[in-house]
Parts: sequence; C-alpha cells; structure tokens
Amino acid sequence: MSDFKKKYLKFVKKQEFTGEKFQDKQKQLKYFYLPFCKKIFEFYKFKNRPFVIGLSGGQGSGKSTISQILKIIFHSYFNLNVVCFSIDDFYKTALERQKMSKSVHSLFLTRGVPGTHDCKMLYNVLKALLKKNFKSVRIPKFDKSIDDRSKFQYWQKILKKPDIIILEGWCVGAKPQKLKELKKPINILEKREDTKLTWRKKVNNELKTSYKKIYDLIDKKIYLKVPSFRYVFKWRLLQEKKLRSRSKKKRTMNTKEIKRFIMFYERLTKNMSKSYQDNDFVIFMDKRHKIRSIKF
Repeated sequence: MSDFKKKYLKFVKKQEFTGEKFQDKQKQLKYFYLPFCKKIFEFYKFKNRPFVIGLSGGQGSGKSTISQILKIIFHSYFNLNVVCFSIDDFYKTALERQKMSKSVHSLFLTRGVPGTHDCKMLYNVLKALLKKNFKSVRIPKFDKSIDDRSKFQYWQKILKKPDIIILEGWCVGAKPQKLKELKKPINILEKREDTKLTWRKKVNNELKTSYKKIYDLIDKKIYLKVPSFRYVFKWRLLQEKKLRSRSKKKRTMNTKEIKRFIMFYERLTKNMSKSYQDNDFVIFMDKRHKIRSIKF
C-alpha cells in the first residue's frame, strides 16, 4: 500500500460521517478525491506561484475534513507543500466584537457573518504566503470554546513557502445580494432583531469590499452542496455533540442555542446554495453525508 493511501486511510478512520462505511471511504479516494486532485494539479502546474483554493459549504458539511484529505493527497501523492487554514481562525476578538455590537449593531457580538472577521489580517497573511521572497508566516487560531482568539504561542507557524494554499470556511467566495433581496426577513432573528436592516446592510457591504479583496486572490473555488438547509442544522448539531464528547470541560451549545446560531448564517448559506454554479468545482453531498458526485 502506498504511503499516501496509508495516511489517507489512517485519517478517515477517525472521521465519523453519518452512514458512511469504511469501504465507502476507500471508494471515495479512488473515484472522487484522486481524480479531483489530479484535475486541480493540472491547473497548479500553469501557475508560477502558490495556488490558492477556496473551499466553502454550509456548517457541518465537512469542509475541515475534506480540506485535510486534500492536504494529505497533495502532500503525499503530488509531493507539494500545503498550507491549510480556516477563515474562522480570523474572527475578531471578543472585545472587538463587543465594540462593534455597540457602535454598529448588537448582532455583531455573535461571530460568523462577514464583518466579524479580521479581513486586514487575513488579506496580509495570504499576501505574505504568496510572496516570491517568502519569510515565515504566523496564522492565528480561534478557540470556539472560549469564543475568542487563542494566545499567540498556539498560532500556526509556516516556515516553508507553500505550493498549495487551502482557505476553507462557510462564507468563502460569498457574493453580496441586491438591496431588494435584503428587505424581506429570512427568519425570526432578522424580523425581530434587525428591523431597520442595519445588520444585513453592513454584512452585505462587507462582502462588496473587504471580503471581495480576499476572494479575488482565490484561483479555484470548491463548494460543498448539501441536500437542503435543514441538513445544515442537523449536521451542525452532530458536530456539537462530538465536540461535547471529546472536550467535556469546554463550553458547547445546546439545541436551542444552535437553532438561533444557525439563523445568523441562514441568509448567506441559502444564497450560496442557490448560486452554487458560480464555483469552479461543486461536490454534491447526499443525505447520509457521503459524496454523491463532483461537477467540474
């Protein structure tokens, strides 16, 4: 058995996708992941600089897991240096969000939507990773259990120039909506807590400016398409249960809290799902959390 296959199988054995057997994971390597990575490798060869991949999808869709699988394949099969990180690690600190909740809108206290990330830091990190004269780069870490940025000593340190950069996150590549689309509330949260559209307009404007600047650096976009929005809640709930069992001392959300939390993401998640064809690659997930097909 090849070295890369051993690493892949060792990694996926630890993953607990609903309804997915070990044989399925072996088949997915052969029929989905390898052909998929070979296709991306063809694009990479034409670039004379690190290749940036943006990977997005609803909460709980499997972004982090798939990012790590791609990293294993690119590194072990193609012998490429891969840097992988999440847009979540660039959330503003709790103090910064507190200030934003007072100066702009109270809903910005909750991390997640565009406007709650430190876009300047993320842009600078990407530019530093893309530099010809590469120097070491530090990538922040966000601790969701304390809802704040981790101490500097825990940040990821990149010492070698990357060939492939994978930026994953639920809103990576998201596009702004038209004003008339913003006017109609999509859920109770918007209807009751954003009556003047202040929060929605700010989020939308952030996508037009700070986030567009970042997304323009992406070479190819990958989107994980879930069957429907209700699976975003179902899989996010499953995610929280796993987190609870693995780290009992850390703060986790209950079902009621998750329902409210998902409402912050609902508008953009549904809009991204509706316009999924804007992406270069679309991975279709079935109801059992398995890859059904990939569209190039």
